[in-house]
Amino acid sequence: MSLSAKEREDFLAEVHIGAIAVAAGEGRGPLNVPIWYSYEPGGDLVVLTGRESRKARLIADAGRFTLMAQRLEPTIRYVSVEGPVVSTTPTTLDELTAMAARYLPAETADSYVKSSGVADSVTLRLRPEHWLGADLGSL
Repeated sequence: MSLSAKEREDFLAEVHIGAIAVAAGEGRGPLNVPIWYSYEPGGDLVVLTGRESRKARLIADAGRFTLMAQRLEPTIRYVSVEGPVVSTTPTTLDELTAMAARYLPAETADSYVKSSGVADSVTLRLRPEHWLGADLGSL
C-alpha cells in the first residue's frame, strides 16, 4: 500500500541505513552503496561523505542522487527520495558528531568522531523532489 506524504517523511526521519544511488557514467549501472543520513520532515536530506570519494565525485558530476531507506519488520516498508544537490559544504565537527550520535551508542560515537577525518569530508544536502514509498505488509 502506498504511503501518504506524511508517512513517507516520518519514515525517512527515522534511523535507517540508507542506500544511495547515483549515475556512474556511460556503460555503467548506478553506484549504489549504504550510507548514514539525516532528515527532518519538510527539510533537506543530509549525507556526509569523503571529499575525494567516488560517490562524492559522481554526485558532483550528476548534480543529484537517490536515497532509499527500508525496514523489514514489523512489515516491509520503504521510502525512496530523489532530487538535486542544493549544497556541498565542508563537514563541520558538529555535523559529524550529530550524525555519529544518530547511528552509534554514545560510548562509541565519541571515539568514532575522534578517529574520523572531518577535514576530509563534505556535507551534501538533497532537496527532495520525487518520492516513492510503500508498506508491503498492508496489502
